[in-house]
Amino acid sequence: MNIKSLLIGSAAAFAAVSGAQAADAIVAAEPEPMEYVRVCDAFGTGFFYIPGTETCLKIGGFVRFQTTFGPNQAAGGITDWDAGTLVDINFDARNDTELGTLRSFVNLEYAADNDTALGDSGFDVDEAYIELGGFKAGFFYSWWDSGINGETDVHGNVTEFNSIAYNYDGGTWRAGISVDELESQTTYFTAGNVGHNRLGVAGTVGFSLGGVNVDLLGGYDSGAEEGAVRGILSADLGPGTLQVLGVWASGQSNYWDASEWSVAAAYSFKATDKLTITPAVQYFGDTNVDAAGSPDAWKVGLTVGYDIVDGLAFLGTVNYRQDDVLGGGHTDTTTGFLRLQRNF
Repeated sequence: MNIKSLLIGSAAAFAAVSGAQAADAIVAAEPEPMEYVRVCDAFGTGFFYIPGTETCLKIGGFVRFQTTFGPNQAAGGITDWDAGTLVDINFDARNDTELGTLRSFVNLEYAADNDTALGDSGFDVDEAYIELGGFKAGFFYSWWDSGINGETDVHGNVTEFNSIAYNYDGGTWRAGISVDELESQTTYFTAGNVGHNRLGVAGTVGFSLGGVNVDLLGGYDSGAEEGAVRGILSADLGPGTLQVLGVWASGQSNYWDASEWSVAAAYSFKATDKLTITPAVQYFGDTNVDAAGSPDAWKVGLTVGYDIVDGLAFLGTVNYRQDDVLGGGHTDTTTGFLRLQRNF
């Protein structure tokens, strides 16, 4: 065998081995196709489809730092100021059905005040309810929770219940009715009703037309056997919005207990694109509804809001209240807060 034949044979053998190795090479499997999150625009901004479903979900909330001031602001009733942080997270899930939009909403809050004091920080289910075709059931805020602009007015007593409600929204006209559970430990019960859960009924009707809104609300507390009615008028006026509130009660109840009657007004206007200023005033007639010769009271306040950047806002308020004292004289109270809140 000469050198030339040896080289040719070696090259052939190397080619055969290389071909065998190439045939045995491992081929990587292609990755499984990923299901990316899809934007859902059927219910407004911020919603996305839960992968594998036709349900749209929106996650939101805020982080709030706030310092309050005034008499007896913290546990123990001694200090005249208190600082705290609140974390709020909500989940809003919706999908279309043959009976209308099916919605479930959960709002969770955690208040962080002072971890060294037992019970000074706590977790709270702020709201949790189900809605379908105008019907609503769960734990949620009633219409008594909605007041006028600013942070001065008193517009309700207990404003959150386990309830069943129906809402009708016809655009210009709207109406609703709710049946509310009044827990046995709540304050205003007649002697025969103490220790028993009772029912409350609230109803509302309102309309909006050309920048004017009117809302009428009534509530009857079967435990206290008392009722209250309230009206709010809102109108665009000049550079801002004027709101007027009026309320009357037959007696103290879970829905209203501040006075026999009250009137309030607030004017909210934007001084700049970022700055909103809201002065407000309220008068209370017969602050002890169930007592003869009950004193009156009045309150005045100012709320200032400023949008620092997108998603971050400052809100501050100061309120002065004067209560008459039977037999002459009065008491004075000044309260307020400074708040920094990041919404997302």
